Parts: sequence; structure tokens; C-alpha cells
Amino acid sequence: MKIGILCGGRSAEHDISLRSANNIYRASLSSDKLEPVLLGINKRGQWLYREDDQLLLLPEGSHQPVLNEEALQVVLPPAARGQLWVLGGHKLPFKLDLVFPILHGPLGEDGSIQGLLKISETPFIGPDVLGSAVSMDKEVMKRLLAQAGIPIGRYLCLRKTDALLSFAEAKEQLGLPMYVKPANMGSSVGISRVFEASEWEAALKEAFRYDTKILIEQNIEGRELECAILGNEHPKASTVGEIVTTKTFYDYRAKYSSQSEAKLNIPAKLDEQTIRRIQQIAIKTYQALECSGLSRVDVFLTPDGEIFVNEINTLPGFTNISMYPKLWEYSGLSNTELIEKLAELALQSYDEQQKTLQAD
Repeated sequence: MKIGILCGGRSAEHDISLRSANNIYRASLSSDKLEPVLLGINKRGQWLYREDDQLLLLPEGSHQPVLNEEALQVVLPPAARGQLWVLGGHKLPFKLDLVFPILHGPLGEDGSIQGLLKISETPFIGPDVLGSAVSMDKEVMKRLLAQAGIPIGRYLCLRKTDALLSFAEAKEQLGLPMYVKPANMGSSVGISRVFEASEWEAALKEAFRYDTKILIEQNIEGRELECAILGNEHPKASTVGEIVTTKTFYDYRAKYSSQSEAKLNIPAKLDEQTIRRIQQIAIKTYQALECSGLSRVDVFLTPDGEIFVNEINTLPGFTNISMYPKLWEYSGLSNTELIEKLAELALQSYDEQQKTLQAD
């Protein structure tokens, strides 16, 4: 099967997407079931393709791939069923059987690209439009989880059009410290930890750089744990991993820098009962948010044993230090086998949807 690995995008997580795609591409080369095709979206939103393997370039002395801007510009029209066309020209001499849209952040993880792929009638890996959209918007996500009886921390929501919330008001409701973050963003982009009034306005301004809606969340003292989910109607949970960092919180640098001091403990040092509880909550979260294919659920475990869901990530990173593939590797799935399984789930989901569309 020809699998299009779609990467880059216009969000602040562009670089992480390229790293994820590079790993997925290399893992797919080892498969006897998949033939990977790299596709890039540059920061202007143009789709790029090259016939050789030079779409992703690695500058000398760098660990960060960049897109080759000399590539062909291509488009995927409605009802194309995987057939790409050179912009203003001919169609490419092959069709994609499915797409892995490893696009992190807005326009990639929020249902936008999923909608485009659905209109083009091309199968794709990951949750559908609805699951992607409600999971990406952390405020909507929290409302749905609360309705499903899944424990979450206290939070406030603020829009650009709202009256300015004062530090004193937020402190009274949430205590200190507080976290201020964009509602629709990942990889800790735009997040600030606020201890005192002098940091308040700068934190709001930083979050509003990335979204018109932001969250102010209570601080939950506890261990940061992650669980990987795989499947459609009957999802399975991996073992639980733990992030251990010396920083005040797990920020962008701690997640992705080669000099990061953060450690991933797989499996986390937990008793079996706690692992099962986290796995059950992770699966319940996945189902409450209408997810399919894959997701990673992040939780906090407090010293007295309470579990709070922090968030879900519907297109988790596949970098060298990303938790999602490492959790499944510990569970016995190599990166190549994991991608093959994700492709299988994508085609199953697509076939089921086609049946409903064709029903009289």
C-alpha cells in the first residue's frame, strides 16, 4: 500500500511534525506491506512532493529536518481517492491508498485536514473530524469529559472578546500557581506558569498569541503519566509511562531538545491496580471524545492516589523521544509494526464509513 506521510503544516508545531514524519518514513521503509510517500506542507500552506527521497533535508550540523522548497506543488482534489495532481499540470503516476497526516497543532490535528481527506475520499490514520476537533479544543474536551464523569482539574475559560479576568479573581478560584494556555495548541506552546500578579498580563498575552480562547488551569501536584491507545471500536491501552523532569513543568524544550534532562520511564513504577485504573480512564477518555485509530492520554496521579485527565493528543509525536511509539515498543510492537497496524485500522474505519454512505 502506498502511504502518504503528510507533514509540516502552518502551526507552531511544524518542526516537530517534520521530525515525526522522518521517523515514520524510515520505519515504513522496513515494511513489506507499506510503500511510504513523503508529502510536505510548508508554512505558506503549499503542498510539496518530490519523486526522490529529498523532500526532507537535514542541514549540516542540525538534527532538525526542513522541507525542500524546490519540490513540486501538488493538490488533492475532492473525490480524488488518493490521486494527487501537480498544481496547474498533470496528475502524478500513482494513487495513495491512505494518508498518515502527522500534522501537530491547528489545521492538522483539529479536524481540518481530516475533513479535506474525507472530501477527497482518501482513507487516513487517526480520529475522524469530530474526534479530532473536540479533542484539540481543550475547553470542549474538558466539558465532554466532565459530562462523562471523568475526573479533570478545575479551570477557567477566557476569550479575547470577554472582559479581562483579574489575577485576584483567578487566584481565588484556582489557587497558585496557575497555568495559562491556548485552548487549541500542543507541545506546551504558549503555556505559562503563573506564581504572582506581575506575571499575569504577560501570560495572557502569550496564550492569546496562539488562540482566541485560552484556559487558566489549577496546578495539580502529582506525577505526569501517559498511556497510549490503539484501536477503533475496541481500543487497547498500552502500559503506562512517566515523564520525570527537573523543570517546573514539561515545556517545549523539555519535550524536544536534544539537551533535555527529562526522562521517560517505561513502564512507570506503579502497582498493577493503579496501572489498570489509568488504562481504564484512558480508554474511557478515548471513547468519550469519539476517537479512533490512535491517541495518547495524559494524566496526573496525586500523592493520595487520585487520577485526573490532563489532555488527549490525537496525533502524538513520533520523534526519537516521543512517548507514544515507545510505549507500544515496550508492549511488543516495533515502529514498523505499529504503523502497519495503524494503516489497517484506517482502512477498516474507511470501509465502514463507505458502507453507511452507500446505504439506501
